[in-house]
Amino acid sequence: MKYLHTMIRVNHLEESIKFYNEVLGMNILSKEDYPDGKFTLVFLSYGTSKDDPCIELTYNYGTHAYDHGNAFGHIALGTVDIKATCDKVRSLGGKVIREPGPMKHGTTVIAFIEDPNGYKIELIEKKA
Repeated sequence: MKYLHTMIRVNHLEESIKFYNEVLGMNILSKEDYPDGKFTLVFLSYGTSKDDPCIELTYNYGTHAYDHGNAFGHIALGTVDIKATCDKVRSLGGKVIREPGPMKHGTTVIAFIEDPNGYKIELIEKKA
């Protein structure tokens, strides 16, 4: 078995692509439109192919809001300099919802940001 991707449904495709590509620095691997099915799929990754772990953005035509429910938690990303990452997210119009600091009951430094659809993304500081 191999982890391939996580799919999230997005409200506004171009805004979501911009966030994951420009704010988080992920590579756009593919964008495929399926007019008969009335949806578009975009795969992004820090790698260079769909063989690398990806996030799949799914845009269903005409749907601009989803109920996230209470089961999904967050996506986690590692970063060497969490403060600089949060500053970059903010400078590019992103939303930092928990400033960098030690996790509750631990010492690992974390922060949380939010994508344009309200999905939470945990940043975890990983020293080189």
